Amino acid sequence: MADILMEKCMAAKGAFPTLSTSKGSLRNKAISLMADALERDINVILEANGKDIENAKANGIRPAMIDRLLLTEDRIKGIAASLRKVSALPDPLGGGELWSRPNGMSIRRVKVPIGLIAIIYEARPNVTADAAAICIKSGNCCVLRGGKEAVLSSVAIVNSVRSALKEAGLPEDCVQVIEDTTRESSNRLMTLNGVVDLLIPRGGRSLIRAVVDNATVPVIETGAGNCHVYVEKHANMDMALELVYNAKTHRPSVCNAAESLLVDRAIATEFLPKLKEKMGQVEFRGCEETLAILPDITPASDEDFYTEYNDLIMSVKIVEDVEEAITHINSHNTKHSELIVTDSVTAADRFTAAVDAAAVYVNVSTRFTDGEEFGFGAEIGISTQKFHVRGPMGPEALTTSKYVIEGNGQIR
Repeated sequence: MADILMEKCMAAKGAFPTLSTSKGSLRNKAISLMADALERDINVILEANGKDIENAKANGIRPAMIDRLLLTEDRIKGIAASLRKVSALPDPLGGGELWSRPNGMSIRRVKVPIGLIAIIYEARPNVTADAAAICIKSGNCCVLRGGKEAVLSSVAIVNSVRSALKEAGLPEDCVQVIEDTTRESSNRLMTLNGVVDLLIPRGGRSLIRAVVDNATVPVIETGAGNCHVYVEKHANMDMALELVYNAKTHRPSVCNAAESLLVDRAIATEFLPKLKEKMGQVEFRGCEETLAILPDITPASDEDFYTEYNDLIMSVKIVEDVEEAITHINSHNTKHSELIVTDSVTAADRFTAAVDAAAVYVNVSTRFTDGEEFGFGAEIGISTQKFHVRGPMGPEALTTSKYVIEGNGQIR
């Protein structure tokens, strides 16, 4: 396994000089052809995905995760549409500031690719296409190591992507897929210093924690989403009901779905029964005060308030005010996405200023934390750390700076 993995990494590394110095128009053409190839190869991709779905069901994968794995004709066309949006974005490379120093030398800061990017992810075959497109757009080569549940789908997608790269006149080795989904392949990618320039994990808390704890190559921490909705006492109750419903049930398996609900004590007795009636399919796990209002729900453990369920389960806690809500969120969240529902400007301003997260919402569903929804076309992940980038990561997030200094013989 190690030799094949290393061969693929070195092949991508070898393609980097050509890709990194290519014109933006050529990279855009390649991404457009990638979108065309996905639509052309829909039947092949769907056949591979069907086998992945069969295997996942046979292995007892729960329905919410099956939905993450599932591809349909419409979903593939949606992925292709996202790729075309990536192609249409401004070139993230080059450009930059230019200034002169008193000694006459000029300094220009330009945007350049990072190099070879490895992505380790779980049962999300759309990540395969999105990551490949964003890497190509930003001049980076990539090695994609998906989860075993989606391996056949990922291989089929990469075959289409590589054919498009070749058609565009770029090396097909710019994009590689690792078919070995054992833990050994992940561990190997985590420690390929000098080969892998950046590693991005995309998946649940356990995957991200394993990468952050064990990687010796640079890592951008992404993804895990213990997202909260806080219904403040000045909230429009009808709006709050709709926002909680959407944030929890629209796609419960994704990282920007809400996992925990906080409700001000002043409105809890009125709000919670209405919410439970509206969200009959959701299992609530509540604090003691919540149980006094909704006695037939499950008691919440302390661990529940830290849990990303990725399912139709939601923890519920009653709080006194915005200060208690902020304290609870900042001590339990994963720095992903947090929402306050309120008509109070004072409460909203305090919440947005004090909550520590990549995305903080006022009266908008957490489901919008997404590269597509933010105007990036697609995303390679949602960074929950504070260094380099934070939030949905588009092409610009995969660049770094180079300084070009010109003069006429200056010495120091």
